[in-house]
Amino acid sequence: MDPSAQDVVDALPDGVLLAGPDERVELVSSTAARMLGLGPDGGAGAVGRPLREVLALRDTDGQTWYDVHCPFAGISTRTGVPEQSWRLPDGSEVLVTARLHRAGRGRPVERVAVSLRSGRGRARLDRDRSDLVATVAHELRSPLTGVKGFVQAMLNRWDKLSDEQKKLMLTTVHADSDRLSRLIAELLDVARIDTGRLQLHPRPTDVATVVGRVVESISAGTARPVELELRPDLPRVSADPDKLTQVVTNLVENGLRHGEGTVRVTVEHLAAEPARPEHPEVAESVRITVDDQGTGIPEELRRQVFTKFWKHGARGGSGLGLYIVGGLTRAHGGDVVIDDAPGGGARIVVRWPVEDHRTR
Repeated sequence: MDPSAQDVVDALPDGVLLAGPDERVELVSSTAARMLGLGPDGGAGAVGRPLREVLALRDTDGQTWYDVHCPFAGISTRTGVPEQSWRLPDGSEVLVTARLHRAGRGRPVERVAVSLRSGRGRARLDRDRSDLVATVAHELRSPLTGVKGFVQAMLNRWDKLSDEQKKLMLTTVHADSDRLSRLIAELLDVARIDTGRLQLHPRPTDVATVVGRVVESISAGTARPVELELRPDLPRVSADPDKLTQVVTNLVENGLRHGEGTVRVTVEHLAAEPARPEHPEVAESVRITVDDQGTGIPEELRRQVFTKFWKHGARGGSGLGLYIVGGLTRAHGGDVVIDDAPGGGARIVVRWPVEDHRTR
């Protein structure tokens, strides 16, 4: 049996209303009835009533959607009303668009189809944009303030500063400039991951060399101990070296920023595992494990860690590091998981394929 028109509109994710040439409602989906608060009879009670009464939407000035757009009047060539934000009777936001059906160009409107979509998705996007602006402003302010302050001091007091003082100031400016460059690179990577435009240039890469350089560089700038254990017989991996460096850097710095005690990095070879009934085939890979000695990450929060702008605690950061770790690792065909480190603390494990297993 073919589904009825009511069954069809009830199956749609958005609310739908149809009104005939007499400007009275012919059909209301269950979603639209719920949005508009049409009462216990729902859409059935609205059929036959004027569209002006049923479509109880207002803007911030108190005007109704029907009075603003006059769907059955206006220019005779008009065929639709573009999507706009309106308020439901309960005050929540809804995105409304309409299609005006005519028998021909310039003919009267025979049917108006109105679509109602929840505004929560757009509100979430707006919050993401606000988070992005707030993150960028906060993260840029500190290094820019340092750069400006030291440059201004050197300009005003150049002749009075010793060579050692000048060198210290320039070193600080250089470090703050690197921090700015890195934040900008992170934001660009986030945009590329989100849009699927991330460009990778993988080639056989010595993972031991990459991880060793990262640990050496980070250790030089912190008083916390960072230990590295390279297990024997490490193969080369298929990786964009710059992206692999970025992943390892973010992992180690995350352990230093949010963990306690010694941060330990272990790199080991994992042989390929044949498929078994309980799990699929696992390709040959290299496992990079970063352990810290902090309080760890509660299990209920572990899925959130890899989302954008997620922060926990009061130790700062852009909230982008582990999001980028997850995006870059998956783009290479690998995966990343969070576990408990032996003796307490967090353990983050990246499994990086030896062969090219990128997502296509």
